[in-house]
Amino acid sequence: MHAVGLANQPVGRRTGDGLALTGAYIAAAVRCAPPANKPTPLERATCQPFLVRELALLGDVRVLVALGAIAWESAFRTIAALTGEDARPRPRFGHEAVARAGGFEIVGSYHPSQQNTFTRKLTPPMLASVLHRARVLAGDPEPPAC
Repeated sequence: MHAVGLANQPVGRRTGDGLALTGAYIAAAVRCAPPANKPTPLERATCQPFLVRELALLGDVRVLVALGAIAWESAFRTIAALTGEDARPRPRFGHEAVARAGGFEIVGSYHPSQQNTFTRKLTPPMLASVLHRARVLAGDPEPPAC
């Protein structure tokens, strides 16, 4: 996030270390670490109202970055719950996929899990490219180059 100007420093290691986000907010589609990192449909449905409320409180959000297929699907369900606009058929998830629903742009990225980063399915430049794209879609006139 620092590489594209969304954070004031490259890493945050603990609460109070000075890390601050600029023009960004981090939320989770699922708020627990389920066994094998595979949330069940019930866990996803249980957590969704929290995400809907967060998005409603953040009134000026224009772009959602979905980190993984679960987040991609959750973004569309959350937007539908918030706006009443359900995108059907749902656009297919993919890294750097972009879709529009309910007045929001959704940008897909592979999840930054160790499985994806250690195998280089997702690299830092790939994630920076997605975040840069999100800034452009949000109307940032001059986001930093990746």
